[in-house]
Amino acid sequence: MILTTFVMPLGYHRNSWRRDDSRADEVPGLAFVRDIARMAEHAKLDAVFFGDIVHAGPTMRGDTMMNGFYEPMTTLAAIAACTTNIGLIGTLSTSLSEPYNVARQLSSLDHLSAGRAGWNIVTSSDGFRNFGIAEAPAAIDRYRRATEFVRVVEQLWDSWSDDAVIADRAAGKWLDTKKLRPIDHKGEFFSVEGPINLPRSPQGRPVLVQAGSSGPGLELGTSVADAIYTAQPDFDEAVKFYADVRRQAGVAQADGVRRSALPPKVIPGIVPVVADTAKEADEIAAELASFLDIEQGRLELAGDLRVDLSDIDLHESVPGERFDQIAQMTSRQAIYRRMSVEQGLTLRELIVKRARSTGHQWIAGTASSIADQMQAWFEAPACDGFNLNAPYNPEGFERICTKLVPELQSRGLFRTEYEGSTLRDQLGIPRPTVLF
Repeated sequence: MILTTFVMPLGYHRNSWRRDDSRADEVPGLAFVRDIARMAEHAKLDAVFFGDIVHAGPTMRGDTMMNGFYEPMTTLAAIAACTTNIGLIGTLSTSLSEPYNVARQLSSLDHLSAGRAGWNIVTSSDGFRNFGIAEAPAAIDRYRRATEFVRVVEQLWDSWSDDAVIADRAAGKWLDTKKLRPIDHKGEFFSVEGPINLPRSPQGRPVLVQAGSSGPGLELGTSVADAIYTAQPDFDEAVKFYADVRRQAGVAQADGVRRSALPPKVIPGIVPVVADTAKEADEIAAELASFLDIEQGRLELAGDLRVDLSDIDLHESVPGERFDQIAQMTSRQAIYRRMSVEQGLTLRELIVKRARSTGHQWIAGTASSIADQMQAWFEAPACDGFNLNAPYNPEGFERICTKLVPELQSRGLFRTEYEGSTLRDQLGIPRPTVLF
C-alpha cells in the first residue's frame, strides 16, 4: 500500500500542541519539520505532504491546527537537502497562481530533489482579496480554470526534449536549441508562449495529486491526477468512491481526456492513535480531548460551514436547514452534514469529531488492531493506501513510524526498502518520455 504523511507540526488533533513534549515553540522553524521528514524517510514512507492555506482566516479564529505556517515550496526545497529518498508533495492553488510560475517552481523542486517532487492541485474558495480579487469565482469556473491550468503546466514541462541538454565541451555547446519549443497556448483563462526556462526534470513531470471529492473535484482528479487525496470516514462510502474513481478515470481515458493509462491512486486520510494496549490508546485519546475548548470549536466549525451555530445547544444536532444555507457545499461540508443529519451527532459530538479528524477516519488502538482495519480497507478495495495524519507530534508520529508501519511491513503490506530513487518509482507510475 501507499503510505504518505500529512505534515501538521502542531498535530492533527486540535490543541494537541498543548502537550508538554509538543515542540510547538519551534513552529515554523526548519528543525522540527526536518526531523519529521527524516523520521518518515527512516520508516520508508512514500512522501511527506504539505497542505496550504494562503490566508489568515482560520488563524484569526484561533485555529492553530490549520496549514499556512509553512509555505510548501520553500519548505520542501529545504527538506530536499536533508533527505534522500522520500517524496515531497506540496500544495499550490490554481486559483491564486499562474501556470508558468507553478511549472518553474515544481520543476525546480524536482531537479533539486533528484526526482521527488509532487504537486497537490487545489482550487481556492477564499483568500482572494489578498490577491486583488474582490470575490471568489463560482466553483464551476474555478474548476474549469484548474483543468486548463494543469494542461498548460504539463505543456510547459514537455516543452524541452529529454535530450535537449548535450553539454558538448569540445563544440562549446551546452544546449541543442532545436529541442526546445514554444507551447503558444491560447485558452479561456491563459495565454502562455513558453517554453519554460529550465530543462526537463528527472521525473519528466512531477507527480500530480488532487485533493477533493466533490463532483467537479473528482472530474478534475480523474482527468489529470496520478493520485487522489480524499476524506472517507465510512467504509461503504469509501468502497463506492474507489469504484467511482476507477469508472470515471476509464471514461476519461476512453474520451482522450486522461493521458495516463493508469487510474489515479486513491489515498484517504487516517488519524491513528497508536499504543501498546487498547486501554492506553483510549487514555491518550481522552487526554487529547481534554485539551479542547468546545466554544472555540463551535466558532471553528461555524467557520468551516460558513453558517451561524451560536444559537444551537451543544446537545442538539445541527438541523438540515442550516446546511441548506451553504451555497456551494464542499465534500468536507457534506461529511459534516451526513454526520449531523443522517447519523444524529449532536453539536458537541460534531465539534469533537472535527477536532479529532476533520472528516477523516479516526482510530485508536494497538498497531495490530489499526493494521487490521487498514488491511481490510486496502484489500476490499476501498483505497490504494493511506495518508497518515499524526494526531499529535512528535511522539504520535514516532509511534506511527516505529509501531504501526513495522506491523504493516510484517504482513507484507508495505515495503521495507525504497524501490527506486524517484517518487514515481515509489508509486509505480511510469516516467513520461518526450523526444523531438
